[in-house]
Amino acid sequence: MSRAALLVLADGRFPAGGHAHSGGAEAAVKAGRITGAADLEEFCRGRLHTTGLVSASLAAAAVLGLDPVELDAAADARTPSPALRVAARKLGRQLMRAGRATWPSAELDALAGRFPKGAHQPVVLGMVARAAGLGADDAAYCSLYECVSGPASAVVRLLSLDPFDATGVLAGLAPELDVVAQRAVEGARCAVEGGVGVLPAGGAPLLEVGAEVHAAWAVRLFAS
Repeated sequence: MSRAALLVLADGRFPAGGHAHSGGAEAAVKAGRITGAADLEEFCRGRLHTTGLVSASLAAAAVLGLDPVELDAAADARTPSPALRVAARKLGRQLMRAGRATWPSAELDALAGRFPKGAHQPVVLGMVARAAGLGADDAAYCSLYECVSGPASAVVRLLSLDPFDATGVLAGLAPELDVVAQRAVEGARCAVEGGVGVLPAGGAPLLEVGAEVHAAWAVRLFAS
């Protein structure tokens, strides 16, 4: 395993398309639920413990060798919002392109062939991490960091929030990210024996509703 590969995969400059998505932050800003750094911290904390845990466990499970087709179906079942499903598959397709170019793999080729319009992003992330020689914990950390860093970066643009304050939010959440990463990997390991049905399934209804509202906007800065 190359720890440097994790840095490449987690780097915001990795061409996986995440910069075009706010993780629900754009809708939350317009609704007045995010007005500054304190609100951003609570928003990211909520994502971390709900959709973040689910995504990280899916990514970790993919690294551990669970069937990515079954994992994709599990991701679908855990994503009630059609808009979020579309966004997840678009991100998965872009990440697949970047992953195959960076770490060529027969497993990635097979998954791309099975889902030409894109598998769910967390599943692809886990498969790319596996192709890069990374572990389940690496995939979980990468997924969780993306879960909170995406909204933080978006709010800097949406509210002209001081980037130092946004980075401070991410640093403040680091201990919780450690805890959630451990839970995600434990859930993935349980799924090796118990199947994908035992993976975490926590939801965030307000994010789902916000995604549907956001998808109907005529003008928006971010895709989701």
